[in-house]
Amino acid sequence: MTPLIAADHVCVRFGGAEVLHEVSLAVKPGEIVTILGPNGSGKSTLIRALLGLVPLAHGTVSRAEGLRLGYVPQKLAVDRSMPLTVRRFLSLPTRVSDAAAAAALARVGVEDIGQRQMAALSGGQFQRVLLARALLSEPQLLILDEPTQGLDQPGEAAFYQLIETVRHQTGAAVLMVSHDLHVVMAASDRVICLNGHVCCEGTPRVVSNAPEYRALFGLGTRGALALYQHEHDHAHDHDHGHGHDHAHPHHHEHSHAG
Repeated sequence: MTPLIAADHVCVRFGGAEVLHEVSLAVKPGEIVTILGPNGSGKSTLIRALLGLVPLAHGTVSRAEGLRLGYVPQKLAVDRSMPLTVRRFLSLPTRVSDAAAAAALARVGVEDIGQRQMAALSGGQFQRVLLARALLSEPQLLILDEPTQGLDQPGEAAFYQLIETVRHQTGAAVLMVSHDLHVVMAASDRVICLNGHVCCEGTPRVVSNAPEYRALFGLGTRGALALYQHEHDHAHDHDHGHGHDHAHPHHHEHSHAG
């Protein structure tokens, strides 16, 4: 299956510092992939590289021809002194019909807030409006950069459930960036651990037990994710068969000292 977007041995440097080293990944149609890593691990830089917003020192990024892409940024500052309704925001920068705007808000579960001011929304409502705006282009790939930052855990769980529902309803693939260790894992088909380079990747069940992952987040021998694993295992055992699940560590690039 041809990837929607792929990075091949991507390196990014800011000044003399290499922020990303030899990062390769691919997102296929319909899958949910999460890039997981601590603060400062290069997650947002990788997203910006995939979007073509930062120059590559080495490597390539390729996209499927005609790829329709929706982007939900990590933060969006709204001037609280400027009147801006949700409905008007959905028509920036491209005007959309009332019917399309209403359908997008309904899809993300906030159909009644079209006339509310953006500055008056709760954090969860604000993120849902950003997602609605990204869905207006009927994307084949949704890219979300830390979409639940600032939400409490129930808010996070509800948002990740919404992402799964959107994927089911629209068929869009999803590439998410997060530093959450808990809820995000259950919502993913595949997890890529990043710390300037790819430490390991695989299904959530396997990655949560991988030594590379545990070292990256300073976890002990017992996983913090056990509560969320059962929900995920059944679907993947049916999809991929029993006993064939394995992580893909990148041992030669590790540097976990310090």
